Amino acid sequence: MQGFLNLNKPLQMTSHDCVAKLRRLLRIKKIGHAGTLDPAAVGVLPVAIGKATRLLQFLRDDKAYRATIRLGVQTTTDDLEGEIISQIAVNNLSLETIQDILNQSFIGKIQQIPPNYSAIQIGGKRLYDLARKGEEINVPAREVNIYKIEILDWRPADYPEIDISISCGPGTYIRSIARDLGSALKVGGTLAHLTRTESSGFEITESVTFEKIEESLNQGNFQLISPAKVLSHLAAITLAETPARRWCQGQKIVEFEGENNNFPVQVYNENSTLLGIGKIEVRENGPVLIPEVVLEAN
Repeated sequence: MQGFLNLNKPLQMTSHDCVAKLRRLLRIKKIGHAGTLDPAAVGVLPVAIGKATRLLQFLRDDKAYRATIRLGVQTTTDDLEGEIISQIAVNNLSLETIQDILNQSFIGKIQQIPPNYSAIQIGGKRLYDLARKGEEINVPAREVNIYKIEILDWRPADYPEIDISISCGPGTYIRSIARDLGSALKVGGTLAHLTRTESSGFEITESVTFEKIEESLNQGNFQLISPAKVLSHLAAITLAETPARRWCQGQKIVEFEGENNNFPVQVYNENSTLLGIGKIEVRENGPVLIPEVVLEAN
């Protein structure tokens, strides 16, 4: 069994929990995932099965979310799972003010400090472990890329909530956006709900639940997504029989047709079988195709 699964992660399960459950359902140990989701978040969790786990590093890195931010509230975890640090009624905010701050400070490449309760390692230790021990944490800011933020709904109240959609690059914490938006508005803010709608080319409209997976397994029509479909954003090279066999044996291929400026590239044989991922190096005597990940013997 080899391929990908677009899992709709349920509430209150860790990404690790999801992998463990899939191992039991599919009766296979080699399963991995891309892009960890917090237990309080739901939505798209890309999962690789079998040899496809070796391809996780080559997936697209773009992501999209639908988030609800509650203003007037600050918590220890930057979401509603944590203890409340401060809570003040908010009565004088306008949607126009929020939109202006989002446009000015939260679009493009920005500096972001991850939440204290996160899986990032500082000095070899997870931040959430340090936070739970009450240790003082100095988390360095890092650059993330926010492509687009759109306001979907605004609900004025003592503790108003705003729904937004966010398209972003890897490493972005939506909890930090909620926290920092509240700080910029001088009222505090925390994440009330989060759904990942896209990740690595997988979309929530095509995701499957555990219930659907179990139903498909019982009916005998369970299918995985092919690696070729998931890697369609990469250039592809097709090798003839002899060079394909040599490439699968770990040899570099000098004579091949294709662009010489794409890395990484999918490598296929003449039967349209995905053999793996190659790396192209441009040398004095021409481009050389080097095996990076070999999936199939040929």
